[in-house]
Amino acid sequence: MEKNYYIIDAGIMPLGRIATRIANVLRGKNSVSFMPNVLPGNVVVVVNADKVNLSAKKELSKQYHHYSGYHGGLKTKVFSKLKEDKPENIIKSAVKGMLPKNKLQKEFLKNLKIFRNADHNLSVKNLTPIKE
Repeated sequence: MEKNYYIIDAGIMPLGRIATRIANVLRGKNSVSFMPNVLPGNVVVVVNADKVNLSAKKELSKQYHHYSGYHGGLKTKVFSKLKEDKPENIIKSAVKGMLPKNKLQKEFLKNLKIFRNADHNLSVKNLTPIKE
């Protein structure tokens, strides 16, 4: 299928709203020919990942957990610390949670390109902005 490229700025809306818009475009729900078992070929480019924000007081209280599989292997990071280190992982985990849990999830995430600031190295001429 033909690839369509979309772009969204992560600093314009809260994280949840951005993640739902990205997940819908990756799945192809914005097109007329939507089929849940077919990859539509949409690629989403997210810029300004370091400007992502949350609503209310979640910035200090939201935690991300990672378990290594060993006893005592639970690692926890607060949103504000993760935003400084790897803001790309915040958006990726939010979008991953909104995609269906099946074999296509990994394929959808391959079509998600996240950049820390406004500079991206894609040489695509026609980037369609995702509507706010």
